[in-house]
Amino acid sequence: MMRPFVKIWTLALCTFIITSCSNDNKRRGVDYTKFKSEITLTPEQEKSYDEITIRYQKQAEQNFEAAKAQGGQMDRVALGVKSEELRARQAEEMAKVLDNDQMEKFNKFVDENARKRPRYNNETLTKLKTELQLSEDQFAMLNAANDAFEKSFNDAHDVYHGNNELAKEYWEKFDKQRKEALQKVFTPDQNTRFLEIVKDQQFRGRK
Repeated sequence: MMRPFVKIWTLALCTFIITSCSNDNKRRGVDYTKFKSEITLTPEQEKSYDEITIRYQKQAEQNFEAAKAQGGQMDRVALGVKSEELRARQAEEMAKVLDNDQMEKFNKFVDENARKRPRYNNETLTKLKTELQLSEDQFAMLNAANDAFEKSFNDAHDVYHGNNELAKEYWEKFDKQRKEALQKVFTPDQNTRFLEIVKDQQFRGRK
């Protein structure tokens, strides 16, 4: 009598897992098809847009699969670097297809929807170096602390995966360590300005 129930429960569980995996695949990366529906392209633009999108999405998938195939823990830092480089090259090609207004919207859409590396980006690092008037040694320590933060947060991915609250706890823990390390590198004035510049750098969970 229990067998039909077990079969139904097993089927339901499999369906849930398949749906979850499908949703994960849909969430990975930027939905360039959605952006295309939000603007008006000429037939020539649309053809080029689709060709570029398909080519770079294929490269992104290859990078992801290659990272998984390394064995052991995925190197998410390296994957993040490759993803940033890929999006930059894609934007360069798109700039030859889209007009200025379309390109501005494209860049905004990608920025809002692409998965960001969990670190101070290059723009923030440059601003810190300039406004804090960091020496080369101080800047090297800033980069080292930033790299350590990114690696620690990514290495904990398998623990907090799918749990934004737990991910936030890890992010804040490693961010505190990053700031404590840099407090020993900066002068009191530099540290005060540093904290002011990065005050909006908060954990942003995936929707």
